[in-house]
Amino acid sequence: QVHLVESGGGLVQAGGSLRLSCAASPRTFGNTRMAWFRQAPAKEREFVAAIAWSTGNTYYPGSVKDRFTISRDIATDTTYLQMNNLKPVDTAVYYCAAGPNIGIDSRGYLYWGQGTQVTVSS
Repeated sequence: QVHLVESGGGLVQAGGSLRLSCAASPRTFGNTRMAWFRQAPAKEREFVAAIAWSTGNTYYPGSVKDRFTISRDIATDTTYLQMNNLKPVDTAVYYCAAGPNIGIDSRGYLYWGQGTQVTVSS
């Protein structure tokens, strides 16, 4: 069982930045894939970024590539999502997820955090 806790959400103006954190417990193991998803009101959950814990390889959809960066701190079992040049369309609840396989389908992830709200004003 993996427990994930997100933090760092908030209200920001368009063009601003936020950094989300996801603390995992107990330890995150080498074969884990960590990911961020988001869900806006009345929309399906959307893949935002993923990272392979052991290699650090990262994956992004075109909608956030070059604006968002996922990273991990192995020493603290924390995954980060740096979000730059935020747009109103980025407004959503952001969720951290963990699982054995990397991918854009949320059903492939076994563990989820409670979510953190990101609101981007125009």
